[in-house]
Amino acid sequence: MQQRDKIKPILFSIIKHSSPEELKRQIPRDIVAGIVVAIVALPLSIALGIASGVSPEQGLYTAIVAGFLIAFLGGSRVQISGPTAAFATIVAGIVATDGMDGLIAATIIAGILLILMGLFKLGAVIRFVPFTITTGFTAGIAVTLAIGQLKDFLGLTYPAGTATVETVDKVAALAGNIATVNAQACIVGLVCLAVLFLWPRLVPRVPSSLMALFAGVALVSGLGLDVLTIGDLYAINSGLPEFHLPQLSFALFRDQLANGATIAILAAIESLLSCVVADSMISSHHRANDELVAQGIGNIASVLFGGIPATGAIARTAANVKAGGRTPIAGMVHALVLVAVLAFLMPYAALIPMPAIAAILLHVAYNMCGWRNFAHLCQTASKGAVATLLLTFALTIVFDLVIAIAAGMLITMVLFMKMVSEETEVKGWKYYGDENSEVTHLRELPKSVRVYEINGPMFFGMTERIADISVKDFTRYLIIRMRGVPSLDATGMNALENLYEYCSAHGVSLIFSHVNEQPMKTMRRAGFVDLVGEEHFRTCIDDAIAHARDLLGRDGRGGRPAPPSA
Repeated sequence: MQQRDKIKPILFSIIKHSSPEELKRQIPRDIVAGIVVAIVALPLSIALGIASGVSPEQGLYTAIVAGFLIAFLGGSRVQISGPTAAFATIVAGIVATDGMDGLIAATIIAGILLILMGLFKLGAVIRFVPFTITTGFTAGIAVTLAIGQLKDFLGLTYPAGTATVETVDKVAALAGNIATVNAQACIVGLVCLAVLFLWPRLVPRVPSSLMALFAGVALVSGLGLDVLTIGDLYAINSGLPEFHLPQLSFALFRDQLANGATIAILAAIESLLSCVVADSMISSHHRANDELVAQGIGNIASVLFGGIPATGAIARTAANVKAGGRTPIAGMVHALVLVAVLAFLMPYAALIPMPAIAAILLHVAYNMCGWRNFAHLCQTASKGAVATLLLTFALTIVFDLVIAIAAGMLITMVLFMKMVSEETEVKGWKYYGDENSEVTHLRELPKSVRVYEINGPMFFGMTERIADISVKDFTRYLIIRMRGVPSLDATGMNALENLYEYCSAHGVSLIFSHVNEQPMKTMRRAGFVDLVGEEHFRTCIDDAIAHARDLLGRDGRGGRPAPPSA
């Protein structure tokens, strides 16, 4: 990933550094790729708009506005952005409880957070989200999305006022109304689902989601089936996106802070993961911070023009690459093609049966869940990693993404600190004559000098090991060898101060050997170097031993063998 000082859309760099001949060859390919991606995005955008609790055209508004701006301003050559399954359940929950005004406020907050993340160069931080957490919450979102589609897939009828906001409510509603199943809706849904899974094997170049819509429309219209269609539930609007700024208050923004943070975190993770996948397909490097800024701008513009939150879509990005797209022009063309579809073909969307939409979303959920990765982690990962995976997965389904990610990160940090603390060791040198000594290479060491080595970071997870250091009655000088200590935190510093007090109480002086840069800075800031004495900090173990010997003086005490420095 390239490190750059200023934000600059990658499209501008491509135009600047490409020859006219290169652009002349590539632009036609990008136009074709953009048309192909628009065909892929059309049914998905309609379906995801409905799954998000808004109208079908609002899904297209999102693909048009956010798709164009993020491609134009972004940091990836081939990223395609728009409505995604990851956002569907989150957006539906916000719309159900707080309406479109709440969604607009939450998305504006998310957009501002994304822009700030990009401006403050936080793009690389997303890499620190563990694979177990991303796998867990992605699978959880997929399950939640799938549960939400079963009503339309089965053609169930719910009594007015049935609660269906939370996943638990949806499961209860399904169980309580299963007797209302519509066999004709099930047939349409199963046929569409079969098309979605089998069509790519027969004609991979034609999007299976588009063929599933055609199959559903043909079944319902041709056979006159009693199945709900989009036109039965929504008033289709083929007008272009229009700017709309609702009445937004401070109280509304305050209430939507958590939702805004959720959208921002998910948009950042999903978009940058999609960028990484795209990089591997075209052997390129995305600009993470540029992409975050573009995602922020695109999301704000999307909701102000009637859309919903957007992020990078891996499936549409992959389709772009396979179709020959190599510059952001393909993403911009995809948005313009969808404008034409919205203006001239949107009225025909009223014919699409709801079971077909549900089948498309069930297929999306299946592809999204990553069950192979999930199963592989359960079989091969450590118990702690599996626990993190399962907890994140369960919390995403039962509660929400913020709680799931927060809990997953907390457990991951605790497990990481436990692992690091177990790898950090404090050991004393073995001397000739000590019990169980296996020393074979010996060096003369004064009898009144003992040496302890610390290996690993000194932080609050291992301070009790410092407390285990002890001195013999005859010890005058204790050498602490710290060449294996890369870092020292405040708690580790406190442990060293306690060790100094312990040694002082027993008439023992401390000498430190090979203290690395970061621990030395921490010691100086804490005044510890002045407390111990600058002269007692030596560059290597040999120098430390020689210093101890000089301090002891040659008083005839003799010495005892000790291991050499490694």
